[in-house]
Amino acid sequence: MGQFVDRMIRAAQLDVNLYEEVEADKGAMKQAIGVVVLSSLAAGIGTMSQGGGIGRLALGTVAALIGWYIWAFLIYVIGTKMLPEPQTRADHGELLRTLGFASAPGLLRILGFLPAVSGIVLMGSSIWMLIAMVVAVRQALDYQSTLRAVGVCVVGWVIQIAVLIFVMVVGGGVASQTGPMP
Repeated sequence: MGQFVDRMIRAAQLDVNLYEEVEADKGAMKQAIGVVVLSSLAAGIGTMSQGGGIGRLALGTVAALIGWYIWAFLIYVIGTKMLPEPQTRADHGELLRTLGFASAPGLLRILGFLPAVSGIVLMGSSIWMLIAMVVAVRQALDYQSTLRAVGVCVVGWVIQIAVLIFVMVVGGGVASQTGPMP
């Protein structure tokens, strides 16, 4: 447990050595998944300030998990297929481990349930996660250019947000036609 917490802290501190470490450690996949789940659960709890109780918690958690997966998939495709550098070599596992740990700043989203700071916490943690993703991508894809890593992450982030907004709009339309959601 100590190594897990230490790794989450180092990931949030944007420690490039941590990202290299988990990229190489095939046994770190369970820990990376744990970070993503905890971060997503924190997002679910953080959205409860908007009302909705357990339903809001479940929806917020699932939306965060789906959003992370979409973002990770997009980063893989964009970073390894569309914008690789000559030395880029990464498999799904390496990238998923580093991106999983890049979700560590998302644990702060749990504070989103406090109405007075909800917006600041959610925006701040999202930006921090984006920066962590840039560090993770640069290390996992062996990029020399930080700007390329920024581009891959931002393009993936924007597409992921667009997909989630589309799903929410379509889901909201369905919910309004069938009555209020529980």
